[in-house]
Amino acid sequence: MSPERIRLIIMAGLVICSGLIVVNPVESGVLNVEAIFDDPADQRVEEESIDDTSHSQLILRITHDDGASLTGDFDLVQKLMQIERELLDGTNPDTSWDSSDVVISRLITPYGIWNDAFESRNRSLENATKWSDVLLPSLDEGWCGNGITDEEKNAFQSTLLMLPKDINYGVACPSFSGASATQAPDTDELLWLVWLKNSDGNEGIVDWTNLVDWAEKVSENSEFEFSAAGVNMLFAKAKGIAEDDLKFVLLPSFFILAAVMAFILRDIQVAAVTLGGIGLIVCAEAGLLSTFGFSFSIIDGIAMPIILAVAVDGSFWYCKSSRSRDEVRHMLLMAMLTTLAAISLALFSPIKAQRSLALVMAVGIILNWMFTRFVLEDFFLKRRLVMEKESNSSQLLSPNPNFSWSWPIALLVLASITLVSPSGVEVFDVQQFLPEDDPSLDELNDLQSQYVLAASTVAWVVIDVDGDSVEDRDLVLEIQEQLGNHPGVISFETGIISTPLVLGLAVDDFGLENATIDSVSEFDSASSFVGDVRLQRDGVTTGVAIAVMIDGQNADAALGFYEDVEQLLQSEEIPGQIGGDLVIGASLAKSFEDTRITQILAAGLAVFLVSFLVTNSTKRALRIAIGTIAIGASVDGMASIVGDRGVNTAPAVLLGMGFAADYLSHASAEHPPTRKDTFARWGAAITSVSVFILLSFAVFPPAKSTGQLLSLSILFSVILATCLATTNRHKSTVDGEE
Repeated sequence: MSPERIRLIIMAGLVICSGLIVVNPVESGVLNVEAIFDDPADQRVEEESIDDTSHSQLILRITHDDGASLTGDFDLVQKLMQIERELLDGTNPDTSWDSSDVVISRLITPYGIWNDAFESRNRSLENATKWSDVLLPSLDEGWCGNGITDEEKNAFQSTLLMLPKDINYGVACPSFSGASATQAPDTDELLWLVWLKNSDGNEGIVDWTNLVDWAEKVSENSEFEFSAAGVNMLFAKAKGIAEDDLKFVLLPSFFILAAVMAFILRDIQVAAVTLGGIGLIVCAEAGLLSTFGFSFSIIDGIAMPIILAVAVDGSFWYCKSSRSRDEVRHMLLMAMLTTLAAISLALFSPIKAQRSLALVMAVGIILNWMFTRFVLEDFFLKRRLVMEKESNSSQLLSPNPNFSWSWPIALLVLASITLVSPSGVEVFDVQQFLPEDDPSLDELNDLQSQYVLAASTVAWVVIDVDGDSVEDRDLVLEIQEQLGNHPGVISFETGIISTPLVLGLAVDDFGLENATIDSVSEFDSASSFVGDVRLQRDGVTTGVAIAVMIDGQNADAALGFYEDVEQLLQSEEIPGQIGGDLVIGASLAKSFEDTRITQILAAGLAVFLVSFLVTNSTKRALRIAIGTIAIGASVDGMASIVGDRGVNTAPAVLLGMGFAADYLSHASAEHPPTRKDTFARWGAAITSVSVFILLSFAVFPPAKSTGQLLSLSILFSVILATCLATTNRHKSTVDGEE
């Protein structure tokens, strides 16, 4: 096939793929725990739960404008209960839910749960006019004694979780010091829990900002202050920061690349055509992946400026180096393959964000190589002829035997960075996605200091069971009891009873003979926070989901809980899964800490194999692989020096190794280096670094750390590649003299 036809086919394919964006537009990237890592337990709860049970609960924090008690004044109780009703039925435009795309699937408030508790004793909070209507005659044990109903148990749990710590719990638990069964819980603020879903039933991205809009509207139209709070809302804020950063970085990146390329190459045409091709590649990739159902996360946006920076190599080597057409072709092919080899390991990472980012990077690198090789090659070579007529600089560099030591010295310096860097890995949490000085983090800390619900997190223990089996019900109850005894589980001591926050199957058999999970669940009111614990497929119970509240600020305890429960299930040969945001985040951080060196070595091995297959030279492949490993280890070390090493910095390490493989592939060629080659290498590096430096000024922490680490990796790589080229030059020159 003629080069012209190949060029036409590639251009037509890229244009068509770019046009697919119109048919399948790229949605605004999501940012939540689902975009970061896979949680099989949580996914199963999402898909098989009978109720709208999920980890994506949103929190509303409510206070009175004058700081009045929300429970002491019964009129305020009635007004908040009225707002709750109007939120759901839409009868009052000042307090109704406005969005038609997103609806409330579930709403939990303390008043609603308290009303259920009073109704279990034939009393009604909704119909009461004062607290004495439901508190007298007094309930001596309140809601935390031995003879309480399931509804009262739920009311006790909701009071502990949704009201601030260290309040007078009143009827919720008279056993607490200062509390009385004749008093209501006394608080000047409380929480509501809200679950949202798309009105069309689509399980895609749910716009959480609708809750913020509703809270602002009701705050203006009532005497109460509603504010959306909690970890999930912080993810929404972080997503907004990331989107702003993308706008700040992406468009200016084109202008910076154009300016730097035009200044270094002294050729505006090459800069314009290169950047035009990059823009087409980015649009084509977005359209292609979107058509195949790929869901972009906001973290994937980091790949765009990276692709821009990678794509300039070809223009420098074709236009400014002393290599022939075939040599440049071979170099760029080898660079592309070794770069893919380095970052491809992330495609098999247990961390979803790494897999996603690696895929976006890999597709972009391949498309860029195809476009440079088959579309722009002739244009670049023609521009080289024009440049060479204007400048006739000498080719070979003068030999200096002392430079032969630069390669091992550079490797030793990189190794020293690795050795002096602090050890340890940060556990995943929302704070890694917000700036350290963001006021929202102070608000979160205040919320966590006052509320058990905000300070705790849910760990899911999913067990495979038969809903009709008596033995399986006994098994679940035994597991729940053992979970309640775990030191990592939050438990409340009233002086009479100990209440571990294990929300699962009811212990009561309700007088049923041969009680099973299904039969008991028909009578059990279940926990208000998790609903029906059964998991079903096609109406058949296949498992139960036990929600365990653990300390959300203690990653070590979460990891201990995960390991202990995993050992328990394995020893009892019980099939199941363990999940939860902090639990999985802690386990992935531990896994990353244990395997990060292995991952770097594995990437180096992949680079060695690809290099050997392309060059058929063991020595050359070893040099590329050793240099790539040295860069990876040093960038990993710098991650803990300039910031916090964690799962967010792992992709930057592999990308840094990809850049190292790229530059070392160029430098390892058995070709005496020239000033033009050195100019091409450093010109490409300076151009790429200009984008990464801009990225390092981002506010979104993952983007900022990626920009910093990739700037360092490019700098390390180009210096190491220059040292390797000098070593090769010395050898080649000596051989030539001999």
